[in-house]
Amino acid sequence: MKTYSAKPSEVERKWYVVDATGKTLGRLSVQIANILRGKHRPTFTPHVDTGDFVVVVNAEKIRVTGKKADQMVYQRYSGYPGGLKEIPYRQMLERHPERILEHAVKGMIPHNRLGRSVYGKLKVYAGPDHPHAAQQPEPLDI
Repeated sequence: MKTYSAKPSEVERKWYVVDATGKTLGRLSVQIANILRGKHRPTFTPHVDTGDFVVVVNAEKIRVTGKKADQMVYQRYSGYPGGLKEIPYRQMLERHPERILEHAVKGMIPHNRLGRSVYGKLKVYAGPDHPHAAQQPEPLDI
């Protein structure tokens, strides 16, 4: 029996919609990363993007466990001396709640060209509305 290797032209992508209301950040991120990567399919091939599109709604209602809400800090660096910016979790949740989930999922996918193409299939929205109704996304129960 020969090993099957998926080709990019053979991949059929589906659209899923996930409601993040009351879900734990890390546990939800892992499941989303696996779907984006294509690990839920029997035709998964590590060097080919075989994943599906994921639309996440209600990102502002995601929760974290323990003291993470008080202790977690997001950092970015401009590249210049003194250019380190630190934003606490609570402030990020108020200003840009979708970036919290995007940041968590981005850390769970490969950091190369393949990872960038996988990450492009993630769509996160703070509220319950999204503009992807034309793609007819299936609700994903996580």
